[in-house]
Amino acid sequence: MALDFDSARLPNPNLTSDHEAWRTQLRRFVDAEIVPFAEEWDEAGHIPIELWPKAADVGLLGMGYPEEYGGIMDGIDSWHSWIVNEELARVGVGGVAASLMVHGIGLPPVINWGTEQMKAEVAPPVLAGIRHIALGITEPGGGSDVAQLQTIALRDGDEYVVNGSKTFITGGMRANWVSTAVRTGGPGAGGVSMLLIPTHLDGFSRTQLDRKQGWWASDTATLYFDNVRVPAANLIGVENRGFNVIMTNFNSERMGMASAMEALGRVCLEEAVVWARDRNTFGKRLADHQVIRHKIAQMKQRLNATQAYIRACYEAVEAGTANPGDIALLKVQASETMEFCAREAMQVLGGMGYMRGNRVERIYREVRVNAIGGGSEEIMRDLATRQYGL
Repeated sequence: MALDFDSARLPNPNLTSDHEAWRTQLRRFVDAEIVPFAEEWDEAGHIPIELWPKAADVGLLGMGYPEEYGGIMDGIDSWHSWIVNEELARVGVGGVAASLMVHGIGLPPVINWGTEQMKAEVAPPVLAGIRHIALGITEPGGGSDVAQLQTIALRDGDEYVVNGSKTFITGGMRANWVSTAVRTGGPGAGGVSMLLIPTHLDGFSRTQLDRKQGWWASDTATLYFDNVRVPAANLIGVENRGFNVIMTNFNSERMGMASAMEALGRVCLEEAVVWARDRNTFGKRLADHQVIRHKIAQMKQRLNATQAYIRACYEAVEAGTANPGDIALLKVQASETMEFCAREAMQVLGGMGYMRGNRVERIYREVRVNAIGGGSEEIMRDLATRQYGL
């Protein structure tokens, strides 16, 4: 059996027939509703609004969220999430998954820390795919250094008055709400809160960021808050305790990104294998050249290690023993693996890999956004050492 996306996946004893049924259902949806159009959407710089309700109908948007808000929780675990990230990555157009599934980082703060009224207002339309939510953390001046964020929210009676800006916000142009990190107290992490900010409020504005190296199909924005008056009831969790909300959210985001990056690396492996078996150079198949076979072997070696690491971290998540340092370094492991596989696949494909219209070219362009988004490799290594008490 030739190496491909599926055969290069290591056995996972945690997967049941229910998990495989979910993969089959999801793959059928992706192959029918996304794969034929993904390249066109990427070139156009957006995905159609009609895709969200379709994704909701198949259970993609609601998976893992409470039933009372339109979600599906019964029997759902981390392995279902891993399958989602794999199957969306298989498309090879990262901006589609980033935009379609951005509620996965915007909605959990509301579900896990928000009031009942907030959950009832926001979650049902988001999970139905008819409204949208984003996460607003990163700022122009300090990037993802949450402890140093400068967007200020001053309490004024029953409202907070918000001033500042956020940038590189996935889903920011389409969002009806933004789960936003703001400074309500003193300096450092202890003065950070989370506010749910509706985007229809006076003083809110946004501009699209469309000159990107990758993730062309993803809606990315800079958000501006100019004396935006937000009801105090929109506080997510406890005032000045928002850092805990953000850190909990980051662990889930990084697990999802790691799963997707490993799968993107596996896409590169598959493309390289197909090309090496079909292409002839110097009188023999490309696959018969030892240097090419070694490239394939090294890709598979790194993918194996990353899959095993993902599995170990998800097992810890399921057991309630996950270590944020381990998850941080997993993200680094996955981004390095994705980068290696994208580079080696590009070398195998040669000039064809450099041409637009193939998965390797798109994935190569999306290496850096994955290595930076959700916490850069450098920040992840430093976070891990602090978690380990160095």
